[in-house]
Amino acid sequence: MHSGGTIGEFMHRCLEVIPPETTILEAAERMKEKSLGSLLVESTGAGGGVSRSSGIVTETDLVRKVLAKEIDPSRTMVSQIMTSPLLTIASDRSMLDASHLMDSNTIRYLCASEQDEIVGIISMRDLARYFVDSAGGPIHDLDNIYQPLSVLMHRTMGTIASERTILEAAQMIAAKRIGSLLVIEAEEMVGIVTETNMVRKGIAPHLPADRTNVGSIMNYPLIQIDINRTVRDASRLMAEGRIRHLPVTENNKVVGILSLRDLVKMLSVRDKPRFLRQT
Repeated sequence: MHSGGTIGEFMHRCLEVIPPETTILEAAERMKEKSLGSLLVESTGAGGGVSRSSGIVTETDLVRKVLAKEIDPSRTMVSQIMTSPLLTIASDRSMLDASHLMDSNTIRYLCASEQDEIVGIISMRDLARYFVDSAGGPIHDLDNIYQPLSVLMHRTMGTIASERTILEAAQMIAAKRIGSLLVIEAEEMVGIVTETNMVRKGIAPHLPADRTNVGSIMNYPLIQIDINRTVRDASRLMAEGRIRHLPVTENNKVVGILSLRDLVKMLSVRDKPRFLRQT
């Protein structure tokens, strides 16, 4: 057993699994119905089920591999875009180990295994919850830093006009390899459009991506946080709103954006030397 909270304590054991012939449209509908950002895909081998040879399909896959490329989601199967085989980690490993493995592979979901069987899944959101709630955890190292959000946030922000289409937004997100765009209207930031919006409000209802504007699917009013607030405040605000991207303001002006991925990466970085010695 490794030090710190273990993956088995925080992982989700209820796995949402779909067959490989499921269409992208059906996967988007399932994600919307279950409020999920990923689905596991059954193995095509003997017996099916979920094993390391299975796959995973995420909101990012749907946006970058289907929507941005103008592929018909009703005629494309998840087996054509899924990531396989699954990247796994033993459930008795620490949450810090999970964080480093997810960061080094640039993924938001990681499958947990016990005796070569897939038994759960851990998400970036679960990692954030662990870091915030853990007594004496790495978040406490930032408590005495002046304006810690200014260290974590990105000052370069992707933006898009509200009248631009979902297709244009998806292509911009794919090109920039980011998860959201701030929406501009009359020179003001009025909302945010994310991969989640595109999947649940665009693909799932089968809206025409080239004729639907981002203003109709964006999140508004904009949930934001002042630069003088704490990292714990930011993490809890993202958890309460179930959002992964949080605009940061200074003197009531948006000056940057904080992502869940960057938050988790910064909080876990102090333990990286130990992790690298063990891999």
